[in-house]
Amino acid sequence: DNSPNSSLHSSPHSPQAAARERANRPVADGALAIVGISCRFPGAPDHRAFWSNLRHGRDSAKRYSAEELRAAGVPEAVIGNANYVPVQRGIEGKEYFDAGFFNIAPRNAALLDPQFRLLLEGSWAALEDAGLTPAAIPDTAVFMAAGGSLSRASLQGDGAGPGSSDDYVAWLLGQQGTLATLISYHLGLTGQSFSVHANCSSSLVGLQLAAMALRGGDVNAALVGACSLFPADAIGYIFEPGLNFSSDGRCKTFDGKADGMVAGEGAAVVLLKRAEDAIADGDNIYALIKGIALNNDGGDKAGFYAPSGRGQAEVIGKALGQAGIDPASIGLMEAHGTGTRLGDPIEVAALSEAWGKQTDKTGYCAIGSVKTNIGHLDTAAGLAGCIKAALSLYHGEIPPTLHFDSPNPEIDFAASPFYPAVKLQPWPPSGTPRRAALSAFGI
Repeated sequence: DNSPNSSLHSSPHSPQAAARERANRPVADGALAIVGISCRFPGAPDHRAFWSNLRHGRDSAKRYSAEELRAAGVPEAVIGNANYVPVQRGIEGKEYFDAGFFNIAPRNAALLDPQFRLLLEGSWAALEDAGLTPAAIPDTAVFMAAGGSLSRASLQGDGAGPGSSDDYVAWLLGQQGTLATLISYHLGLTGQSFSVHANCSSSLVGLQLAAMALRGGDVNAALVGACSLFPADAIGYIFEPGLNFSSDGRCKTFDGKADGMVAGEGAAVVLLKRAEDAIADGDNIYALIKGIALNNDGGDKAGFYAPSGRGQAEVIGKALGQAGIDPASIGLMEAHGTGTRLGDPIEVAALSEAWGKQTDKTGYCAIGSVKTNIGHLDTAAGLAGCIKAALSLYHGEIPPTLHFDSPNPEIDFAASPFYPAVKLQPWPPSGTPRRAALSAFGI
């Protein structure tokens, strides 16, 4: 449904390089700078570990033996089910929270939705990564997304009965609308602040809102974040043919054997500023966002759960047009890429249509999906892809997409601008800055 698409490009790493870059080539009007990153993904407690996992081609899934499953309390009937896929892509340490650091009473911290705790910590960490304190940029906007509160039962009070103070606090601290303003309160941020929810595209809808606030001059910085957690310590799932979950616990995006996605946990936050402000302030810039667009395909698809090629092509074309760049200058396409036999070909066809006939060249743009590494992170999925793209630009390398052997027969890569990025490859600068594009679709 809500389908954001954005275009990013690489930026100088130092104030001196930034000054030279600014002298040689003016920054496009409306460009935004990613100046701080915080993330906790499966197998990665921060963005440095995440980048290491990406460039080394690591799948973060934990696979459980029968003995481990029994020890975890998984029923024997489930363990013996031939269609049971005993994998988990969770984040470690999600139960820990330094309530005292944020001056939150221990009882309130216990009642707070765990997703909110992770995003509060992540917001601080993103500011810290940028070398800033909240006091340095008080007029910062906050746009946050969280998955459905699957911890609702555990957040209830001590059984004091309906209407007890604990029940009320637990209800309030679990409301989606509480999330963003809670972060603004504890960090002392006075910019506009609200929660966003558009299913899998939530975090990039938040990115669009941040772009509007920054370009409109409403604020001078914006925090955009999202989190999705499993209920308790859910391990694995039962594969059912025809549904969109993988038969072997691997997301095989663009591959001929692709048969569905896999779920993952994750929390991510980025700090944005206007590009001209970030360069003037000497900030460390991971990437610049030049264009971002949002649309909805309405009823223009075979069914509510089916992708719409025309809707995807339209929003991708809008983002490219806003960025004002030649698609032939894009070296990396970070796709939505859920790894389904229907969705992958439609996405590549839509991308090819949006790229248009700008050049007769084919196979010059690497395409991949972070879902092959960490799974599908629901509300945080788009931001995970954004961080991957930004780090690829920053480090000048294109990391591999995993579990690809041969292409889906419905995808004509040979006639498209794209080729699957199956190995780590250097990404040296050329006549233009390194450029990447990113897509995320909801439902």
